[in-house]
Amino acid sequence: MTRKTAKMRGSMDRKADIVIVGGGPAGLAAAAGACREGVKADRICIVERDGELGGILNQCIHNGFGLHTFQEELTGPEYAARYIDRVEEMGISCLMHTIVADIRIEADGRKRVVVMNRSDGMFGIAAEAVVLAMGCRERPRGALNIPGYRPAGIYSAGTAQHYVNIEGRMPGKEAVILGSGDIGLIMARRMTLEGAKVKLVAELMPYSGGLKRNIAQCLDDYGIPLKLSHTVIDIDGKERLKGVTVAEVGRDRRPVPGTEEYIRCDTLLLSCGLIPENELSSGMGVVLNPATSGPVVNESLETNIPGVFACGNVLHVHDLVDYVSEEAENAGRNAAAYVKGVRNGTEEEAVAVRCAGGVRYTVPSQIRVAHMPEEQIVRFRVGNVYKHACLTVRFNDKVVMKVNKKVMAPGEMEQIKLKKNKLEEFAGLREITVSVENWDSGRQTSI
Repeated sequence: MTRKTAKMRGSMDRKADIVIVGGGPAGLAAAAGACREGVKADRICIVERDGELGGILNQCIHNGFGLHTFQEELTGPEYAARYIDRVEEMGISCLMHTIVADIRIEADGRKRVVVMNRSDGMFGIAAEAVVLAMGCRERPRGALNIPGYRPAGIYSAGTAQHYVNIEGRMPGKEAVILGSGDIGLIMARRMTLEGAKVKLVAELMPYSGGLKRNIAQCLDDYGIPLKLSHTVIDIDGKERLKGVTVAEVGRDRRPVPGTEEYIRCDTLLLSCGLIPENELSSGMGVVLNPATSGPVVNESLETNIPGVFACGNVLHVHDLVDYVSEEAENAGRNAAAYVKGVRNGTEEEAVAVRCAGGVRYTVPSQIRVAHMPEEQIVRFRVGNVYKHACLTVRFNDKVVMKVNKKVMAPGEMEQIKLKKNKLEEFAGLREITVSVENWDSGRQTSI
């Protein structure tokens, strides 16, 4: 489908109020949010390396998108089309087939986004604010330390999804999938529907990294076995994959001798985690969170560099695109407020948002109370499966919220909501701590 999108022309340096790096679901929502907040459409520029807007959603032809945002079930391309239509109707400028090579912070605080494309070569875009929305990439085989040759037939799950859904090509006929991330689970079903035999999904951890609904709909419904605490320890084949050896692993994540099992297959799909694309971010001096590999941000989704915002999977890997869109629209609105000088006038010490007792990270990780909305969402993931546990929030050392949870798992994002008036009323607030504790048989509390 060919879309007519407003384009920025000219070979000299250009100017924009806001440059958005990435034209996927996060970038599109951020652009729409900034435009609604009053920034003129022709002063917003989306820079996208591909020839189509929509990002990864274009190859996600399964349904399940949009239930929160549009209150209806959509496929990935349908969901993307809704936001593409918004951007086009607003007349927001886009640079397609364009790569961002560098982002520089000038002495006056302005940002110079260095980009390049085939028609104009390399040039810069001077911007007041930048929104980072580059998404994430899959963890490659080289990071997994699997021994063996490099035969044909080994793909990341996302690459296989592109081949099947975009190019109409099947990677193979008999598959093993390593890793139970959502893309791997969805591809187990997709390969089965296209006639392949998916023999096994192996997961190194003792729990799945995907949504429970995907385990039920993509594996259980098709009789595909999921083996937890298992991994691939050897690859058979030199020119083309012939099979893999799978073994159980102990608590130390090392193979347990005597548990090895050889499985004949011609395809191995890797679904072993996603990594935020933050080379540009670190290159410009953005502080990254080691738990997420994404930027450290405040309540406005602003990084340590004033006027540089981050959202979507470049910030932290989400499980639902609806949350990406919500977060990105907030980033766009906050970038617009920064450009208009609405939030530049007050300086205050930020309240640290810390994690403890099983919570791996929080977004945001600091809150300036004067800048926060009336209700601030804090999203996070836990580091293990917790059953019948209590989610606890403390202001300094005082417990202010307790929520009993029947189950929490790393594959499901959690969130809490903080009310501005409660933070303002708490004298001497220095830090907010979110933790997992033992089930509280008493009365639950909330703020």
